[in-house]
Amino acid sequence: MNPTSTPGTQLGQPNSTAIFFFLLFVGVTLGITYWAARKTKTTSEFFAAGGGVSALQNGFALAGDYMSAASFLGIAGLVAMSGFDGLIYSVGWLVGWPVVTFLIAEPLRNLGKYTFADVVAYRLKQTPVRLAAALGTLTVVSFYLIAQMVGAGNLIHLLFGLSYEVAVVIVGAVMILYVLFGGMIATTWVQIVKAVLLLAGASALAGAVLYKFGFNPLALFNEAATQYGAQTLAPGALVSNPLETISLGLALMFGTAGLPHILMRFYTVPNAKAARSSVFYATGLIGYFYLVTFILGFGASVLVGRQAITSVDKGGNMAAPMLAEVVGGTGFLGFISAVAFATILAVVAGLTLSGAAALSHDLWSSVVRKGEAPEHEQLKVARLASLFLGVLAVVLGVAFKGQNVAFMVGLAFAIAASANFPALLLSMAWKKFTTYGAVSSMLTGSFSAVLLIFLSPTVQVDLLKNTSALFPLKNPGIITMPLAFVVGVLVSLLFPERESSERFAEVKHRMHMGAVQPPVPVAAKVAAATSKATPPPTPSKA
Repeated sequence: MNPTSTPGTQLGQPNSTAIFFFLLFVGVTLGITYWAARKTKTTSEFFAAGGGVSALQNGFALAGDYMSAASFLGIAGLVAMSGFDGLIYSVGWLVGWPVVTFLIAEPLRNLGKYTFADVVAYRLKQTPVRLAAALGTLTVVSFYLIAQMVGAGNLIHLLFGLSYEVAVVIVGAVMILYVLFGGMIATTWVQIVKAVLLLAGASALAGAVLYKFGFNPLALFNEAATQYGAQTLAPGALVSNPLETISLGLALMFGTAGLPHILMRFYTVPNAKAARSSVFYATGLIGYFYLVTFILGFGASVLVGRQAITSVDKGGNMAAPMLAEVVGGTGFLGFISAVAFATILAVVAGLTLSGAAALSHDLWSSVVRKGEAPEHEQLKVARLASLFLGVLAVVLGVAFKGQNVAFMVGLAFAIAASANFPALLLSMAWKKFTTYGAVSSMLTGSFSAVLLIFLSPTVQVDLLKNTSALFPLKNPGIITMPLAFVVGVLVSLLFPERESSERFAEVKHRMHMGAVQPPVPVAAKVAAATSKATPPPTPSKA
C-alpha cells in the first residue's frame, strides 16, 4: 500500500458511535460517583478510599492513572512517525516501575497518610517542608493537567464537532463531579474501568493489525522497512544525541517515582504488602500495554501512512484513532476515540485529587491549622480545593489551545524527578538529611527544571521560533536531578539537625515494620490475662 493513500477519514465530523460510548462511559462513571459519594464521609475516604482498596484493584487503578493520553495517543503517534525510536518513551516510562517497587512503595505506605510530603516531613520541621513539597506537587499537577486538557479538547473537537472551548469545559465539568462528590473511591473505580477499556481496546486494535499480516509481527516490520527504509527499524531518528537520550531516560525513569498522583495511590491499600503487590500488577499491565502501542504505531505508519496522519494532526496524535478507522470502520473509530477520552478523564481526576491533597492536607490542615483542623473542616477544604483545581484546569486548557503539549509532559516528569524524588529518597535513606536540606533540594529541583526547559530548544526554538537556545538539551533531567541531590546533601551537612538524626531510627523501623504499636501497660496485660484465665461466674438457679 502506498503510504500516502488512505481512505477519507471521518475525524472532524460528529461520530454517533463515539458519542454513544462517550455518554455510556460518563453515565456509568457518574453512577459510580453517586455510589461513592454515599460512602465518602471522612477525609481518609476522600483522599485514600479509607485504605480499603485491594492490591489487584489498586494495580488496575495505578495502571489507569499512569496510562495517560500521552501514552496511548502520543507513543502510537511517535512510533508511527519516527519508527523504532518512539519506543524510548515506552521503555523509559516502564522501567520507572521497578524503582517504585523496590525503593518507594512499602516505605511510602508505612510512613505517610495522604501525600508524599507526609514522608519527607516525618522527622523534619513540618511547615517549611510541606510548603516546598506543595509547590513542587502543584507545579507538576498544573503542567500535567494542561497536557491532558488540551488533548481532551482536541479529541472531542474532532469527534463531536463541538468547539474546542466547549469540549474543554465538558471535560472539566465531568471531572469535577467525580472528584468533588466521590473523592478517591470514585476516582479509583473510574480508573479501573478506564484501564480495562483501554487494555481491551488497544488489544483489539493490535489484533486487527496483526490479522492483516498473518499474526506475524515481523511481516509488519518488514512492510514498514519496505515503505520507509531500513532506518525506521533503527535508533537515532528521534533522539540522536547520547546525552539527550540519557537525560530523557533519567527524567522518565525517576519522574515516575516522584509523580504525586501515582504516589498518592499507595495510601489506598490496607498495608505495605498490598502496596508492593499493587505495583507488581500495575507493572505487568503497563508493560503489556506499551508492547501493544508499538504494534499500533507501526500498524498506523503502514496501513494509514505518515502523510495522512500529519494531515490531520501535525504531532501524529491521531494515529491510533485513524488506524482504528482503517481496520474496523467508523464504529471502531468511535469506540477507540471514546476509550481515549476515558483515558484523559480518569488521569485528570487523579491529578486533581493529588493537587487537592497538597492544598488541603499539606497547606491548610498541616501548615495553617497546625494539625488542629476538625474532620468536617478538612473535608470541606478538600472539596473546595478540588473545585478550584477543576476550574483552573479548564482555564489553562483554553489558554494553551493549539500549543504543542509534549514539552509540558516532559516538564512534569523533569520536575517530579528533580524536585520530589531526591528529597523523598534522602528522607528515607540518609540519617543526616535535614529540614534545610529537604527544602533546598525541592526548591532547587523545581526552579532549575522549569528554568532549563524554558531555555531549551523545545521552548525557544519549537514554540517561540527563535533560531537557537541557551540550553542545548530538550530535557534537563541529567542536570537538574543530580543537582537536587547534591544541594540536598551539601545543605544538610552545612546545617546539621540533631533531632532529625535522632528520629531516623524510628523512621527506619516504621519503614520496614509499619506503624509502631504503643506499648501495653503491665496492669492492662495482667487484667487481660486474668479475664482469660478466670471464667465468668455461672448464674445461680432460683
